[in-house]
Amino acid sequence: MAFDLEMIKKVYAEMPAKIAAARKTLGRPLTLAEKILFAHLHADQPLNNFERGKSYVDFAPDRVAMQDATAQMALLQFMQAGRPKVAVPSTVHCDHLITARVEAKADLQVATTESKEVYDFLASVSNKYGIGFWKPGAGIIHQVVLENYAFPGGMMIGTDSHTVNAGGLGMIAIGVGGADACDVMAGLPWELKWPKLIGIKLTGKLNGWTAPKDIILKVAGILTVKGGTGAIVEYFGEGATSLSCTGKGTICNMGAEIGATTSTFGYDDSMSRYLKATGREEVAALADAIKSDLNADPEVYQNPEKYFDQVIEINLSELEPHLNGPFTPDLATPISKMKEVAAANGWPTKVEVGLIGSCTNSSYEDISRAVSLAKQVSDKNLKPKAEYTITPGSEQVRFTIERDGFLDTFEKIGAKVFANACGPCIGMWDRMGAEKQEKNTIVHSFNRNFAKRADGNPNTYAFVASPEMVTALAIAGDLTFNPITDYLTNEKGEKVKLDPPKGEELPSKGFAVDDPGYQAPAADGSKVNVVVDPNSNRLQLLAPFPAWEGTDLKGLKLLIKAKGKCTTDHISMAGPWLKYRGHLDNISNNLLIGAINFFNDKANLVKNQLNGTYGPVPETQRAYKAAGIGSIVVGDENYGEGSSREHAAMEPRHLGVRVVLTKSFARIHETNLKKQGMLALTFADKNDYDKILEDDTIDVLGLTEFTPGKPLTIVLHHANGTSDTILANHTYNQQQIEWFKAGAALNIIRKQVAAN
Repeated sequence: MAFDLEMIKKVYAEMPAKIAAARKTLGRPLTLAEKILFAHLHADQPLNNFERGKSYVDFAPDRVAMQDATAQMALLQFMQAGRPKVAVPSTVHCDHLITARVEAKADLQVATTESKEVYDFLASVSNKYGIGFWKPGAGIIHQVVLENYAFPGGMMIGTDSHTVNAGGLGMIAIGVGGADACDVMAGLPWELKWPKLIGIKLTGKLNGWTAPKDIILKVAGILTVKGGTGAIVEYFGEGATSLSCTGKGTICNMGAEIGATTSTFGYDDSMSRYLKATGREEVAALADAIKSDLNADPEVYQNPEKYFDQVIEINLSELEPHLNGPFTPDLATPISKMKEVAAANGWPTKVEVGLIGSCTNSSYEDISRAVSLAKQVSDKNLKPKAEYTITPGSEQVRFTIERDGFLDTFEKIGAKVFANACGPCIGMWDRMGAEKQEKNTIVHSFNRNFAKRADGNPNTYAFVASPEMVTALAIAGDLTFNPITDYLTNEKGEKVKLDPPKGEELPSKGFAVDDPGYQAPAADGSKVNVVVDPNSNRLQLLAPFPAWEGTDLKGLKLLIKAKGKCTTDHISMAGPWLKYRGHLDNISNNLLIGAINFFNDKANLVKNQLNGTYGPVPETQRAYKAAGIGSIVVGDENYGEGSSREHAAMEPRHLGVRVVLTKSFARIHETNLKKQGMLALTFADKNDYDKILEDDTIDVLGLTEFTPGKPLTIVLHHANGTSDTILANHTYNQQQIEWFKAGAALNIIRKQVAAN
C-alpha cells in the first residue's frame, strides 16, 4: 500500500516545471540535490541563485517523521501552536523506549508496561491531530519510513539525525529538532541555510567481503565527523547504480556521522525494484515517468568538479572492508591494517559481543548476507567465540526473515534476537556486567560509537563495521581477524576459512507481515482528549519561555568550559534518561553531566561561583537560576555533534543558561539553540577559548543592536580584577533574531496561529 499517494502525485506533477524554472534562473545544469531543493521552495520564497553556505531559504517539506523519544517534546510544542490538525502528512514511531535485556517478546512486554503513559499520550495526540502512529514493536523509524513513506525526489524532515536514511530512496531527508517539526506541522515555512554540495563518484563494483557500509566508513575517514557540515552529499557513478536501494540507505544513514545536512542518490532501477517489492508499484511508475528530473543533469556527472564544492572518487572494486572506532565513527581502519593499529594503540582485541541490525543495517539483504556466514558455523564445525545479537529494523523484515528460516539459523549459533527497536544502538541495552566498567571490545553494525553510548561503560571499545564483518569477527572472537586472508581452527582442530558472504537484495518470495503495527488517526480528532497528569514524572505540559528583556546580558556566570568532544550525548544523555524525554524539568537533571570540565578534567563537577564549592552541573545551574543569575556554557569544536535531540537545547534554556559560546557548532544543535531563544555564538578568534577562566563573570554586549552579520562583544571579568574583551560571531538572520527577542520561535508561531 502506498501512503499519501495524492501528495506524491502532486509533487511529481509540479516538479518538472519547477526544475526548468530553476535551471533557467541559474543558467546552468543542476545537481540532483539542487533539483529537489528548488522543487520544494516555499510558495512565499522567491526563486533566486542562492549562495551556498550563506543564504537562508524557506522550504515546504512533504512530510514529517518523529520517533517516540523526540516526538514527546515536538508534540508538546505542537499542542501550544493552536492548530486542529497537522498541515502535512506526519507520523510517530515507537522505537526508542524499548530496552534490550532478554529477547524481543519479553522486552517488548516490559516496555509497553513501563512506558504505557507515554505510548498512550503519543497515540492520543496522534489520533487527535491526524498523525499516523506506529506502535511499539513495529520497527525503527528510519526502516519503517524507507519501507512505507520515502519516495524519490521528495523532501522530508524528521526529529532524529538519522532521518537522512531516506536518501537511499532518492529523497532529501533532513534531521531536525522538534521545534522545526512543529513549524512544518503548523503549516509554516521551514528554514535552512542553502547547503554546499559534496559529490562522491563511485566507480567499479563491490565484491567479496566489501559491503555498502564500507563506503560510508571510508568516507567518514576522509571527511571526519565535521567534514560534511552544512553540505549535502550526492553519490553518483556506475558504482552508485550497482548498489541496492537499502545499501544506499545504509550509506545515507551514516552521513549523519560526518555532519552532513543529508545525503542522496539519483533514482535508478534498484529504487524501482524496492518500491515494487514494498507494495508501491504506483510510486515506481510515477517516478519512472520523470526519471531525468530525479537525477542530476548529464553535464553534472560528466564534469562534477564544475558543479560540486568538493568531489571525492572511490573505486569500489578496490575498496577494503573497514572497522571504524573506537569512540568516534570517523577513525577508519581497513581490516588488513587492524592488527598493527590495534597493537600500536593498545586496544583490547578479544571481541566480547557482535551486534547486527539497527536503523543502519537491518535490511533483508544485510541479514541474508550475515546468515550465509552463520550457516558456515555448523557446516565448518566452528563455534562462535563472542556473543551475537540481532536487532531487526521492522516487523516486516523480522517476519520475513523468520519465514525464510534465517532466525532458526541464527538461533543455532546461540544468537539473541532483540525487539524491532533501537536498543543497544542508542544505549537502551541492559548489558550484564557493564556496571563493572571493565575494558572490553564490541563490534556492531550501528552508526555511532561514542564512549558509553551502547552500554554505559566508558571502557567499552566499540567498532563499527558491516553486518557480515561483525558476524565474522563474532565467530572469530578477534578484532584483528581478517576473513579475506585468515584461517580459523574448528572444533576438530582443522584449519578452515570462511567463504565470502552471499545474500539476496530482496526476498524471492516477497515481503510478508501479519501486523505491521500501524494505527491510522481518527478522521475527526476534535473530540479526542489528550490528558497529561500534572503529577506525572514522565510527561509535563510546557510553559512558554520568557521573552528577551531588551537589554544586554550582564553578570553571567560561567557554568562550564567543556573540553574536547561534546556531543548531544554529553549534553543530554540517552539510555536511562530517555524515560524523561516528555518531562523537561526532570530530564534537565542530566544537563551536561557527560561534558568534561576544562579546569579539572572531570565530568559533572563544576565550581559554583556563589559559594565556591564544586558540584554537579545541573545542581549548580539550578542554584544560579534560583538566585536569578544567568549563565554561559563554553564549548570546543563541533559542539552538539550527534543526535538531533533538542533536549540538549531546551534543558539549558529551561535552567537559565543564556549563551552557548563555542569554537564551532554542529548544524542541528545550533538551529535548536536558536529555536529555543538561546544565543549560539562562536569565538571570532578560536584562541580566545583559552582566555575563559573558571571564576569569570561575563557580559554580552551589543544585543540592543543585534543584527545579521554584526559580531557581539564579550567582556570577561576575571576574579583577579582584570578583564578581557573579545568578539563573538553569530549566524542569526533577521527572522532568527526575532526568535531570540520573542524568547523562542514557538512564541511567534502561537501568536501567528492565534491571529489567524
